[in-house]
Amino acid sequence: MWLFIRLLKAVAGIAVLAVAGLFAWLYFAPPELIRVGSGYAAKIVCSNVFIAGRDPDEVLEVDVQAPGHPLLKLMRVSVDRDAKTVKAGLLGVLGQSTAIARDGLGCASVPDGDLEQARAVQLSQEPVASWPAGERAGAVLPGIAAIVGDDDLAGPGMRAIVVVQDGKIVAERYGAGFSEKTPLLGWSMSKTVNAAIIGTLIREGRMRVETSHLFPGWDGDGREDITIADLMAMSSGLVFNEDYGAVADVTRMLYLEPDMAGFAATKELGGPVGEVFSYSSGTSVMLSRLWQQALDDPQQALQWPRRALFGPLGMSSAVIEADARGTFVGSSYIYATARDWARFGQFLLDDGVWSGERILPAGFVSWMREPAPASNGVYGRGQLWLEAPGGNGSRMGVPADTFWLKGHDGQTIAVIPSRRMVVVRMGLTPRAAGYGSELLVAALATALTTAGDVQ
Repeated sequence: MWLFIRLLKAVAGIAVLAVAGLFAWLYFAPPELIRVGSGYAAKIVCSNVFIAGRDPDEVLEVDVQAPGHPLLKLMRVSVDRDAKTVKAGLLGVLGQSTAIARDGLGCASVPDGDLEQARAVQLSQEPVASWPAGERAGAVLPGIAAIVGDDDLAGPGMRAIVVVQDGKIVAERYGAGFSEKTPLLGWSMSKTVNAAIIGTLIREGRMRVETSHLFPGWDGDGREDITIADLMAMSSGLVFNEDYGAVADVTRMLYLEPDMAGFAATKELGGPVGEVFSYSSGTSVMLSRLWQQALDDPQQALQWPRRALFGPLGMSSAVIEADARGTFVGSSYIYATARDWARFGQFLLDDGVWSGERILPAGFVSWMREPAPASNGVYGRGQLWLEAPGGNGSRMGVPADTFWLKGHDGQTIAVIPSRRMVVVRMGLTPRAAGYGSELLVAALATALTTAGDVQ
């Protein structure tokens, strides 16, 4: 019996040592998957707390854990409102990551832990005007209200719908806990805004889409031939893995790299420049770096989105977030209210003119909408989509001239020139839900066209 007891004690000791060893490994050398998960949790909670004013526990549960990887269900966060930081880790302590909030620049992941360097990136803000008078168009027609109120058309996880026709809001709806004042993440809809910012600099003669030799180290290996236009059209030929389900280039860039553009610029060619379409968030972040460099002065660059675009459009809620080194994350991280996203859609509908002032070069929006030659007609030259979210918009009755901004979790803006319409649909709707906003857009386009004919 005593031998058996000694054996049990030995086994228990080995088990304790094994658990301690595993804990020590996870603490001191956590796998990248855990660091990506904690970085994502810290960043999403930080932005929603300090930009949108939401409860951190709700954001962790609803935005991070419910729709995400099973590993995310083990993430715990702590918020320091005085230091404006959020820390996250597996069980709160393993693979910890930190995100920091900076006034006017949203939140940044700080994967290298250098909070002081990240905090040193500061923006002196300027006031932004609000919507002009007449933001609603009288009484909403019952048919339009019924469409917007249809849960099947709105889709699971809907947070906001705003419908604009002839420059006026004709219908809107908000999910529980959200309102017209809640800034909402656009994910990859940010790419189109980033392209418009480039347009403001092209109009001033500070940038040209034909420019090549874009980054140091790109000479002599074929990358020197990549132009800004190639990056805009997602046809640079650079290798970049956009798979969000694992540790891929995109998740590594967003949550493990303090200098996102620098990381993206290290990628090698995987195909001929201009001949292969490959959707890549890395190219959009590189475009941010390029347009910021075109302004020479780092502080002027940080102020530029508000001064050149958000201010003139009255997008007072809009925040484009910068990484830890001060480069705007033009691929993914713009928060704005649904009404402000609608402003941007109306701005594109009006060919880059707002309240009579030309902000983008004449014809620039038309150029953005031209099919990227390598995309087989699904993507435009200027970081926007010509294909509907599910790829079958025309069969569902979406007008043929519709072009789209699309976000990772079911965020869309449909711009329909032939109907003078903009339809914004914001939400948290993972692709696995199988939802697309085509039926919503088609129903609204049909109903508003009929209403116009009756009037």
